[in-house]
Amino acid sequence: MVDSICLFEGIYYTHLLPLVYFRPEYDLRCGILTLKEKVERLFPDIPLSLHCRGYLADSVQKANPENLVNDIQGKSCLFINGRVLAEPDFSEKISLEGPDTLYGNGESIIAAKVSGAKLNDLKHSLLDLYTSSDFNELPRTEVDVKLIQYPWDLVHHNGDQLRSDFTLLTQNYTADPIQGKVYDGAHLVNRENIYIGAGATIKPGVVLDAEEGPIYIGENARIFPNATIEGPAFIGRGSWIKIGAKIYENTSIGEICKIGGEVEESIVHSYSNKQHDGFLGHSYLGMWVNIGADTNNSDLKNNYGSVKVYINGEQIDSGSMFVGLTIGDHTKTGINTMFNTGTVVGVSSNIFGGGFPTKYLPSFSWGGSEAITSYDLEKSIDVARRVMERRKIEFSEIEERLFRKIFDLTKEERRKRGMPH
Repeated sequence: MVDSICLFEGIYYTHLLPLVYFRPEYDLRCGILTLKEKVERLFPDIPLSLHCRGYLADSVQKANPENLVNDIQGKSCLFINGRVLAEPDFSEKISLEGPDTLYGNGESIIAAKVSGAKLNDLKHSLLDLYTSSDFNELPRTEVDVKLIQYPWDLVHHNGDQLRSDFTLLTQNYTADPIQGKVYDGAHLVNRENIYIGAGATIKPGVVLDAEEGPIYIGENARIFPNATIEGPAFIGRGSWIKIGAKIYENTSIGEICKIGGEVEESIVHSYSNKQHDGFLGHSYLGMWVNIGADTNNSDLKNNYGSVKVYINGEQIDSGSMFVGLTIGDHTKTGINTMFNTGTVVGVSSNIFGGGFPTKYLPSFSWGGSEAITSYDLEKSIDVARRVMERRKIEFSEIEERLFRKIFDLTKEERRKRGMPH
């Protein structure tokens, strides 16, 4: 049995930008849980350490005071790629005992059991990002395990993960799964496939349709009158689903969000708002995002072709007909903003105006289709501080250092667009 587990970041975190500028790969959500939370639930009795890029270490430690960050203790460790989608059978495919082994899937590292001198070498390189060469000396075993490569993979797998996470969270639950208040006039279809947390309220006229998949509603969530939620779906703790909202299948709304209009097959990480009418489909929104009224995105090309997406400055063929909008943390859109299929918007941007902006908008962008310039760093920090304080969350020196570091890291994005950087 290994002494510890280390979730690690590798060099391909860049494929998940801009969603991972403010967080490590394993803090992305897919289904109800984040990638990290899935691993924690599979190995609850083994100490978990977290490896991340150096500039994220203070932020990760603040969010995870009980975990070691960029440190490993013990004589043996199971390294798990932070992009692994750890499904319930993952623990059966990866052995915690026996000889040191590298577990791979094609060219990708899934996990590695390491001890002795090799582990000591890896402990000394914890401030670096791991590559396959760090584990090449180990005997290799192929395993069939999913790995998140690009943001649209999170959206593509979200429906299956909603079902899997729902089972994981409720399978040993013996109390009535309807803990919150359901008002007369609300309709729960396939009630046994619905969980409503304590303090949640389901107002008259609401339809929770779990016939095609489960619905999980967290504590103190509020579902306003005449909203409809089609399963599988997740509504996080303290989130509001506004009057008449239409939440279609395969959608995850994280904690403390306000959501209205039409949302389909999308993930809203947490602490983000899309309060008004407008369509969001096959999309991933980071934290502290605010979507203006009647903002819409396309998630299907008129020719029904495969959607190409700009990731870290490179155009990638997604291989999918449906890819919507990817927005990094702290970005805002003005009213009536329109986004084309597969658009990517970086962190801390303010996008507004008529017409479709380009399909790739660098971090700290200000403007839209007519003109684009850089968002002043000091102003962006000031807005972020005010937004977080409204939610009673401190904007600390750690957050300010993160903003300044990420502004520096993204200068090249803006330079290539001819923007002040």
